[in-house]
Amino acid sequence: MATLAPTQPNAAAADAPAVYGTSRKRDWKSAWGALRTLLADSDDTHQAFLIMRALNADTPARQYRKLLETPGGGRIAYKRVELSELFSQPDFIGSFKAGTVGAAYREFLGRTGYTAMGLADVSGAQELEDELEHPYGWFGRRERDVHDIWHVLTGYYADEPLGEACLIAFSYAQTDGLGWAIISGGGALKSLKVTGETAFFRAVWEGYRNGKRAAWLSGEDYERLLHEPLDQARRRLNIPTPVRYLQAQKRLAEQGLTGL
Repeated sequence: MATLAPTQPNAAAADAPAVYGTSRKRDWKSAWGALRTLLADSDDTHQAFLIMRALNADTPARQYRKLLETPGGGRIAYKRVELSELFSQPDFIGSFKAGTVGAAYREFLGRTGYTAMGLADVSGAQELEDELEHPYGWFGRRERDVHDIWHVLTGYYADEPLGEACLIAFSYAQTDGLGWAIISGGGALKSLKVTGETAFFRAVWEGYRNGKRAAWLSGEDYERLLHEPLDQARRRLNIPTPVRYLQAQKRLAEQGLTGL
């Protein structure tokens, strides 16, 4: 009886980049290059996504598994809603009553001019075809798409660089994604060097502590959360008023240092 020769791995497949979330390998060289570019121009937010992809490695996998262990998380994962598409529907965004998380999110979009699909475009993620249909790839997109809702929940405005740095520190505490730590830490050290003020640094540290104390936001059902009264949601999720951030915001504004 003839024996079958062992199957040889396809060379092209072996050289292909791993699906985001399936490898623990970190690309420090690319991350440091992107961080230098981001610190030189805080408006170049695409660099932040490059850092995430370079350093967060298996973070989506760990977060996805945690979702499955969360009450209701299995249902969320099974439905696999693409939030950027949902949040881009005018009827959906217009459906929220005054005082809700969704109404605050709608006001945030109107004030900043941001859109859910715009955030997806800025990320510039060139996902592999397999990644588009992979649960870890989906979870990574979900984390990206709720970023602006976290601005609303935490009270950190989308002001550069202070509000973003504070929310990124909060996000690091929530996800343990190393990319978040590098960005927030780099921003805080830059501000300390430029201004000599510790207010920025203290605000970023507060963001991290608030993220540690808060409930796990990645396990929330956002289709329900957006209909919840904002104050109630903050109490339920244990998200306090960001006192240090508000103090730093005022301090930097007084000195004309709102854009470092």
